[in-house]
Amino acid sequence: MILRIEQDHNRFRQIVRGRIKKELRKYISSGELIGRRGRDLISIPLPQIRIPQFIYGPKQTGGVGQGEGAVGTVLGPGENEDGRSQAGDRPGDHILEVDVTLDELAEMLGEELALPAIQPRGRRNILSHKDRYTGIARYGPESLRHFKRTYKETLKRSLSMGTYRPDFPILVPIRQDKRFRTWKSAAMPQANAAIVYMMDVSGSMGEEQKEIVRIESFWIDTWLRHHYKGVEIRYIIHDAEAREVDRESFYHTRESGGTVISAAYKLCARILETDYPADEWNIYCLHFSDGDNWSQGDTEECVALLGKQILPRANLFCYGQVESPYGTGQFLVDLKENYADDERVALSKIENKDGIYQSIKDFLGKGR
Repeated sequence: MILRIEQDHNRFRQIVRGRIKKELRKYISSGELIGRRGRDLISIPLPQIRIPQFIYGPKQTGGVGQGEGAVGTVLGPGENEDGRSQAGDRPGDHILEVDVTLDELAEMLGEELALPAIQPRGRRNILSHKDRYTGIARYGPESLRHFKRTYKETLKRSLSMGTYRPDFPILVPIRQDKRFRTWKSAAMPQANAAIVYMMDVSGSMGEEQKEIVRIESFWIDTWLRHHYKGVEIRYIIHDAEAREVDRESFYHTRESGGTVISAAYKLCARILETDYPADEWNIYCLHFSDGDNWSQGDTEECVALLGKQILPRANLFCYGQVESPYGTGQFLVDLKENYADDERVALSKIENKDGIYQSIKDFLGKGR
């Protein structure tokens, strides 16, 4: 019975996985999963999966299209003309919510977008300690009792004493029959990553543009955490000046004024140099803007900062240009002219929420 339940559960999980993958583009674009995120799980609504219900046979009579009737006959009760509503007596649509781990969600994202697995750079890794079961002992807690080994010892003892009855094969272990798992702590290499998000918060970046950044950042975080056990995230906002903020301020700060992108790149380079040595960290830098920079001279300074200070340390630098009615979009053109062929640079133009899907593939499709 237990085996059948496990088989049914696994089959259901496969059905759920298939439905989520089928609707993944919608989930990515809408951003509705972000509010359903727990510590390690995502609660996903699946209205397409019907719960079991009784279906009446064909012997029932009456109903729409059956029996005598005339033109204009009312087939069922309509809405109350006086505007007052009453309690309903009919079932509604059922929405099933299932919990999916972030790792499962990342795997689905990788399969749907055909993303290559990230290969961490050859750097020194952090060592974490993990308990591993390594052997069998005669003593230990009941929670670690090894069922198969205990059964074998009980069977051997019963056979040697001549008490085993094939017609009544009940075996009761005694203390010396019991075997228990043993473990030891082992130092495991753990690759770690640092993500630096930068966003333009000048007057030309509105709430819609920030929502696009928030949605895309969620999926990028999910994918990178799937490959790295230790992830640190830093947030930088900028207009004419740049400053480091927390996550809440990053997504909800609204400012005005001009845009000097080099201010953000200087702060990013300083953070990388101070806190994240290149031989210990896998570094990802992501910048979102509407592409409207203060001057061509500042753009040239940004290009120099990327080439000399940021790219030599980073696995990947991503620039996402969010469409805005106020931005010129020139910065993306300038980056393409200088770094279109650089494997460390990923560039993407995001016109609206529907463009998030392709932008994620542009950023993560290099597998760096």
